[in-house]
Amino acid sequence: MHDDWSLMQRVAEGDRAAVAELYDRFASLVYRMAYQLLPTKGDAEDAVQEIFVRLWQSAGHFDPNRASLVTWVMLITRRYLVDQLRRMRVRPKFTGFDEQWSAEDDSIAAPGVGMQRKERRQRLREKIAALPELQRQVVERAYLGGKTLREIGQELNKPIGTVKSALSRALAVLRERVPSEEGIA
Repeated sequence: MHDDWSLMQRVAEGDRAAVAELYDRFASLVYRMAYQLLPTKGDAEDAVQEIFVRLWQSAGHFDPNRASLVTWVMLITRRYLVDQLRRMRVRPKFTGFDEQWSAEDDSIAAPGVGMQRKERRQRLREKIAALPELQRQVVERAYLGGKTLREIGQELNKPIGTVKSALSRALAVLRERVPSEEGIA
């Protein structure tokens, strides 16, 4: 325990040998975790570099009485990777049905197809609007807002089970009301 603390104190002071020792001890562990979670080998390699910069920057905060060095390194690794995954997640901006669907370009479709799409969208909008309020909100936030069920539950102040049930019921109703050719699976 004392050895880990003195190592981290030396890292905090900028001792290159200490930084190299820290890297030698934990780089493969950090890389394996990053490689499991990130999409490419290059992303994992970049993550390792960034994580070790963070370890160096925060080395003075290491407290062996609160956690072992390996636990502390993995905590910083996990935090960094979670941040990266959040940044990578692409979420569509919530706009609402009319704005979302009018943004699609029907002008490049074959003659008549654009009109069919518009009609299908209109019918789908009507079916969604006819859903009970909670079901409608959940469908809109999940599919157009790109929100997770947990986020929707927090926004609506509803338990996640209630949100899941509302989404399931809404999709069942839409499947019954809208033919499969209209895009509801």
